[in-house]
Order: sequence, then C-alpha cells, then structure tokens
Amino acid sequence: MRIRPERVAHLMQREIADILEHRLRDPRLDCWVGVTDVEVTRDLSLARVYVSVLQEGAERERVLEVLRSASGFVRHELAPRLGLREVPELRFQLDTSLERGARVDELLRQIERGETAEDEEAT
Repeated sequence: MRIRPERVAHLMQREIADILEHRLRDPRLDCWVGVTDVEVTRDLSLARVYVSVLQEGAERERVLEVLRSASGFVRHELAPRLGLREVPELRFQLDTSLERGARVDELLRQIERGETAEDEEAT
C-alpha cells in the first residue's frame, strides 16, 4: 500500500501543531505559532512546514530559528504519531499569506471608501 503525500501532509500539519502547542517546552518560544500548511515531497523525504507567527521583524526570525533548532525534537515526537518507517526531514518556513490577505482586504476597504494610497500616506 502506498501512502499519499497529501494525506501525510495533512496528518503532519495537525500533529506538528499539537506538538508545538503541548510538547515543545522552549522558553524562547513565548508566542503563538500556527502551522498553516505542510508540503511533503513524493518520496516523503522532506516536509516544508509553513508557520504563521504573530511577532514581527527580528522577533519573527528568532522564533523561526527556535523552530528550526527544534526540528529534531519535533521529528522524534512525530514518529510514533505518523506510523511511517521514516519521518520526513522538517524545514520550517514563514508563511506571510495571512498578512498579505489582510493588506489586500484593507486596500479593498479603502477603495470602497474612495480613499487613495496618497490619502493613506498623508495620515
């Protein structure tokens, strides 16, 4: 039986979110981190884990670095949950799609109100 990468990715997304919330005890990780998506290669050797972080700037990079350094722990925790012979290598990446979506939404509201980009810069 062949396991589909999409099914593994969906399961990984749910389990990684649970591990980050309940099992990872790193004092440097003092903020909310959401797992927005997981993409797994066809051979299940690599998983890109997209995360959303509320922090901005240098704090955001620090959180991402903490997640990258904890990837071994997360893989170890994933192994019994996934039931795979080998757990994919994890690569944490920042997902900014929520921020971009919020920005687009705000621009659309400005257009509805008849405001222009110059009006926004003047305020």
